[in-house]
Amino acid sequence: MSRVAMTPRKLTVLSLAALAVCWPLLPDFTVSVLASIALYAIVAAGLVLMTGIAGMTSFGQAAFVGLGAYASAWLCTSPHIAAAWPPVLPPTLLPWLGLLLGLAVTLSVAWVLGAATLRLSGHYLPLCTIAWGLSLYFLFGNLEFLGGHTGIGGLPPLTIMGLSLASPRALGVLAWLVLMLALWALANLLDSREGRAIRALKSSRVMAESMGIDTARQRIRVFVLAALLASISGWLYAHMQRFVNPTPFSLNIGIEYLFMAVVGGSGHLWGALLGSTLITLLKEQLQDLLPRLLGASGNFEVVVFGLLMLIVLQGFPQGLWPSLARRGQRLVSPFMSLVGQPGASGATGETLDERNVEINPPASTSPPLTTDPGETLLDAREMTRQFGGLIANDKVSLSLQSGEIHALIGPNGAGKSTFFNLISGVDRADDGVLTLMGQAMAGKPAREFARLGLGRTFQHVKLLSARPVLENVALGAYRSGRAGWLQAMLRLDRREEAATLHRARFQLARCGLQAHADDAAGELSLGQQRIVEIARALAGEPRVLLLDEPAAGLRHLEKRALAALLNQLRQQGLGILVVEHDMDFVMTIADRITVLNFGAVIASGTPAQIQQDPAVLDAYLGGVLDE
Repeated sequence: MSRVAMTPRKLTVLSLAALAVCWPLLPDFTVSVLASIALYAIVAAGLVLMTGIAGMTSFGQAAFVGLGAYASAWLCTSPHIAAAWPPVLPPTLLPWLGLLLGLAVTLSVAWVLGAATLRLSGHYLPLCTIAWGLSLYFLFGNLEFLGGHTGIGGLPPLTIMGLSLASPRALGVLAWLVLMLALWALANLLDSREGRAIRALKSSRVMAESMGIDTARQRIRVFVLAALLASISGWLYAHMQRFVNPTPFSLNIGIEYLFMAVVGGSGHLWGALLGSTLITLLKEQLQDLLPRLLGASGNFEVVVFGLLMLIVLQGFPQGLWPSLARRGQRLVSPFMSLVGQPGASGATGETLDERNVEINPPASTSPPLTTDPGETLLDAREMTRQFGGLIANDKVSLSLQSGEIHALIGPNGAGKSTFFNLISGVDRADDGVLTLMGQAMAGKPAREFARLGLGRTFQHVKLLSARPVLENVALGAYRSGRAGWLQAMLRLDRREEAATLHRARFQLARCGLQAHADDAAGELSLGQQRIVEIARALAGEPRVLLLDEPAAGLRHLEKRALAALLNQLRQQGLGILVVEHDMDFVMTIADRITVLNFGAVIASGTPAQIQQDPAVLDAYLGGVLDE
């Protein structure tokens, strides 16, 4: 008899089925608590995406919950809307129009706030979210048409096809369906090209821009999506309570939402549900228990939440979900071995075979590699960069042709990495002329360099250390994809995604790391991580490849394999610019060498010419050649 594979996805479905069976039998109070957990988890899921995965901390999500609640409450109770309502339309449509109004208002407000605040970094961003969170909270309480601090009552219940959802037992079902759909859509989004771009926002925005990702646009989109989820939760809350006032949308509640995301596991979507469950149940118990113990009433649970946060951050820095998932896996493994072991699964618990798509890489979107070895791909003339009184690059000129390996060498502090940043768009030159593929690039961001076919690695490795090597390499192919957020959420991008992963596996095999495709990138040695960066750059099918110390940390045989790979790429027409301190490696692979010292070019020529240049020997190579 064939065995059925038990995947995390199927375990989730079984758990939800069990909840559905028990739902009619649960007491009313339990149902009310479970409905509240679902509403909180919807908001917390958006915070997981924004804070834990994209790296943007917000204390103001409760304000967006309020926008969704108040928009629907006003629309459903306004006498002006009632007077203008067409008699032919049933009034039961009003709450659903309230949902649309809430989403529209939240979208507009979140976009404006995001554009103004997401440019900030460090502690300024969360402080700014506190500021506008408080502003919206006081706005709710001071607008007369919103009922002031008294609030708005008499909201109609939601109705679906004549079925009233007036009770928490009925509306709770809808809340849980919305939560599951949100988690499913967010999991699909993260398991996609756009999801890798979102993860890169927290790891390194410089690296993400160099992969062709518009990080500013991605941050605003994540911010808006989290706000829209909060707005939906507010809409459901308003029609479950049938009354709204400013209290549930205060800064304290915004902090509780953040607690839920962090305690559950800010980098894990299911952590939103875990954290919401723990905080909600704990709050229910503490509100009854603490007044008895302390003999007074008050918000003493806030003190307990603060202590809980300290304990979780000390003992579980990644939140409770990762530890719980590992322990659950060990407990479930014997059962899963009886029903059949699943294959390797992605973020949604599916194997690649379950996706049932053909793995045929699409045609390249990068310019075809030239066969003319004399074409100038990159031309930098008199590039100057000054930091205060320090001149890092002083009128540095360098050109790179197709089918050539050009090495840039010099002592530590000579300005090599600064020059790399100038010619890849990471930093801007104070003076000079830079062209890439014949186009002037002055003042353009790094993503424009990537769009024209420039790929690069970094002196200090920049990888998504907690993610598999395969995903890191696939990030380099971001520009080759076309599927957007909505397609990813609905899993309409599976064919494109399979082709991207196939391309990434090809580059890993090309670089000799195919055996590590499913390993976390942070578990590899430094030398292997540098090779992963090269594979990631090649996944973008570049015409110009900038390698910053690619041989650092490699053993002798690994260096030979790297030299063979670079020679192969040169024969295919790539232009390769290498910064490297290993002179034996440089002299073996380079066609031309440019030498920097104190930010200025002191020599340029073939390896043989450089080895005999007196200025180079005095500044750099003398000690090496004399050994």
